[in-house]
Amino acid sequence: MKFFCEEYILTHTVEEALDILSSSPGSARVLSGGTDLLLEIQQGIHPTVRTLVDVTEIDEMCALEISGEDLFIGASLTLTKLRNSALIQQHAQALADATILMANPQVCNVATIGGNVAHALPAADGTIALLALDAQVEVANLDGRRRLPLQALFKGPGISTLEAGRDLLVGFYVPLCGVRQASAFARRVNPQGIALAMLNMGMWLEREDEYIGNIRITVGPSGPVPLRMLTAENILQNQIPSPARRARALDALLSEAHFRSSAHRATAEYRRYLAEILLEEAFSTAWARAMEKQQT
Repeated sequence: MKFFCEEYILTHTVEEALDILSSSPGSARVLSGGTDLLLEIQQGIHPTVRTLVDVTEIDEMCALEISGEDLFIGASLTLTKLRNSALIQQHAQALADATILMANPQVCNVATIGGNVAHALPAADGTIALLALDAQVEVANLDGRRRLPLQALFKGPGISTLEAGRDLLVGFYVPLCGVRQASAFARRVNPQGIALAMLNMGMWLEREDEYIGNIRITVGPSGPVPLRMLTAENILQNQIPSPARRARALDALLSEAHFRSSAHRATAEYRRYLAEILLEEAFSTAWARAMEKQQT
């Protein structure tokens, strides 16, 4: 029988979780859903830990509410709660799209958005969607709390800047979506393989009649860490999205992204082919949604 830990502790406040993480006599890890961590321990990819600190019943980390000019999304919210939320549909459509595609209902009832992001995979659907939404993260430790751009959370594939046994990802802040603003998410998976994205794309844009105002585009996996396609964004910003302009943006995206071949997902060449499809899909959806919001 495979044991995941020596001690399991269900916590109810951020401070309690941090105290246990810092005082554990051996290795301690945050458990938030556990759909990745427990599987990796079971498969021997991750070493057995002494203490699992369950944070799924911390009220603050399960909150979903408007906070000033942002939508706060607690890190312990399950994917099911996100996909069913009217606030997410209104202010974070790309994240709603992503949660619908991410896993089967049984997994989505358990898996959390914080766990998806903290796992630091360069093609994590939640991460790519949140990055397009210009999310910031709140991280807590015994020294206090800090708020930083989501991009700052990643070092490399599967490696985050969160200090194990010390830092706790509390939640995300997403700017509220304005009248002419909308977002979308698109992806493709290998139907004959594991249900992970061959390529995914997040997009947020602001529509000013027939012009694009601001725009953000994210693609995964496009490198060792999640990235925005800044050159492609600059080509589209403050422009009419003509076919020629979008073709230029695609060329820039293909130059910016560093696609590689994966035996379990797709070849680099096929990912380049998919990039054109997903760019059109995500743009068309976000563009139409922005028009609908403008007319209501």
